[in-house]
Amino acid sequence: MTYSIVARDPSTGELGIGSQSHFFGVGRLVGWGETGVGVVATQAFVNVDYGPHAVDAMRSGSSAQEAVDAVTAADPLSAYRQLGVVDATGLAVSYTGERCAPAAGGLVGDGVAVQGNMLACPQVYHDMLSAYADSKGELAERILAAMAAAEAAGGDIRGSQSAVLTVFGAQRSERPWQHVLVDIRVDDHADPVAELARLLPRQRAFDVIGDVIFAQDLMIGPYRNVAPDTLHDKLSSLSDAADLLGPDNREAQFWRAVLMARSGDRDGARGQFAELFTHRPALREFLVGIGPLGFLDDVAGYL
Repeated sequence: MTYSIVARDPSTGELGIGSQSHFFGVGRLVGWGETGVGVVATQAFVNVDYGPHAVDAMRSGSSAQEAVDAVTAADPLSAYRQLGVVDATGLAVSYTGERCAPAAGGLVGDGVAVQGNMLACPQVYHDMLSAYADSKGELAERILAAMAAAEAAGGDIRGSQSAVLTVFGAQRSERPWQHVLVDIRVDDHADPVAELARLLPRQRAFDVIGDVIFAQDLMIGPYRNVAPDTLHDKLSSLSDAADLLGPDNREAQFWRAVLMARSGDRDGARGQFAELFTHRPALREFLVGIGPLGFLDDVAGYL
């Protein structure tokens, strides 16, 4: 019911998953992974257990092939399943049971496995692999290129409905949830792959915002111990994020104004706040509400 790609970027060690299906919320079923361990796409007449069990196996030292062998051997209905796995070394495996609905199949390349079932034609997964191999840039963009090629080749024969894109960091961690670099799900959309591409830069913009507003000293608590270069970089990044988000979303601009005020640029902050309040008057009330929480000492000076 799905096509998917799992891959490892050899230059960064990042691990990623992309998938699309004519099924609601494919992201809650197909993609599994962990930073520094491996990634799994489990699909067809899906056995969701394949995902966490294969990740557990790789975490315990199994290779991608050993993980595939273990989960399929334990399942009496493995003929109906499809599975793609890439481990932290870049070993890629694609498994297609003989009872998967056609067109079904998969291919592997250098650190990448692509697979699909219920496809318009076998060209779908061939074009996925070619597009991934020919693309440049970060892992998320390369996965999206493969998915766009799959759509262009016909994709899921039943149409498009949901998609997922996830990228994990390279290094194992005791807190792997802190190293999920991209996590975007489109659960129900006429063109979910295009929607993933639209949302990816927006996630990155909000990552920039989060790096500011969740940071102690910089934004939370007293403003202190902030190097001039750090301040410059954060203000510049927020400005870029604001440009990307556009005039209808002023989140980056608001927190940039707060940071300017906290760092002593009162005149610059007043100008920013004045523009924000014209756009959305309710932001005055919001600023009044957060000021006493330790963000700004003199809120009245910016209203």
